[in-house]
Amino acid sequence: MSRFWSSVVAGLDPYIPGEQPRIDNLVKLNTNEHPFGPSPKVIQAIKEATNDSLRLYPDPSATVLREAIAKRFSLEAAQVFVGNGSDEVLAHAFQALLKQDAPLVFPDITYSFYPVYCGLYDIEFRTIPLDDDLCMRTSDFLPPAIGDVGGIIFPNPNAPTGRSHALSDIERIIASHPNIVVVIDEAYVDFGAESAVALIDKYPNLLVVHTLSKSASLAGLRVGYAVGHRELIEGLDRVKNSFNSYPLDRLALAGATAAIEDKEYLVQSCTAVVKTRERMSRGLKDLGFTVLPSSANFVFAKHSKMSGLDLAVALRQRNILVRHFNKPRLTDYLRITVGTNDQTELLLRNLVEILR
Repeated sequence: MSRFWSSVVAGLDPYIPGEQPRIDNLVKLNTNEHPFGPSPKVIQAIKEATNDSLRLYPDPSATVLREAIAKRFSLEAAQVFVGNGSDEVLAHAFQALLKQDAPLVFPDITYSFYPVYCGLYDIEFRTIPLDDDLCMRTSDFLPPAIGDVGGIIFPNPNAPTGRSHALSDIERIIASHPNIVVVIDEAYVDFGAESAVALIDKYPNLLVVHTLSKSASLAGLRVGYAVGHRELIEGLDRVKNSFNSYPLDRLALAGATAAIEDKEYLVQSCTAVVKTRERMSRGLKDLGFTVLPSSANFVFAKHSKMSGLDLAVALRQRNILVRHFNKPRLTDYLRITVGTNDQTELLLRNLVEILR
């Protein structure tokens, strides 16, 4: 700890991203990256944007990208906010919309960046436990059970469990809290969950956050966006323009726009991931794993005869990287990203040998 740190920095418990080691012949199933590359149209758009125009600042309003997102969801561009990955979009939402007098509420097992944002922005928060099956109970998020809250956020599908929540239940939560903002973090929604974007025009307190890192195969480009009522988007813009007016460079804008416009490729590649996910789930169950139902590009699984940590270590020794969370209620589980069919076969073969 440095004597030059501020009290805020000294008190932070930072988010720890998934490991990115440099190991030859590594099978990397720990950070939920898409096993297939982005649309060829994305690569072409980035190549075409790589020219003398890079000497110019990008469009601070990201007009073309926002218009493409709005067209995809039959919204207006004024209902769209874009940022440097969904993590930045979420950070702005925490500061602009979720920092209220009453505490922010989210599940106790969820995206571990949420409490980090609360620490960074001095936001009081309270967690609501998932049930014994690691499901979010809708009733716990409804009045009067939830109590006095200043905002609600949760992912759908949830991370790291992969479980999704029915849109009808999500709407009950939004409708029961008309005076606070409800943020639905839909990073994995394209792999099998119902999106709440369809509810945007009905509920002015709803903000839906998406990323291009997962389903669009653009984790390396860092683009995320939010859609919601104009007033919510204006709040995010005010924070953005008080922090960094140019969060997306010209190449990111070009590539992201191409990805949004090529919906056919997104559906095709996500469908392939879902098929492999089901194959992986069946294979794990055949080996004695308990596998939670997943609507994401990963599965959450545990084995009755070997701890999650021991399994993760044994797989790493075989150059297969998965994610283990050394936290209460999660320590027996592994979060395993859906890779290619070949990677899935290699994973299952090695697990047979390890469990033997």
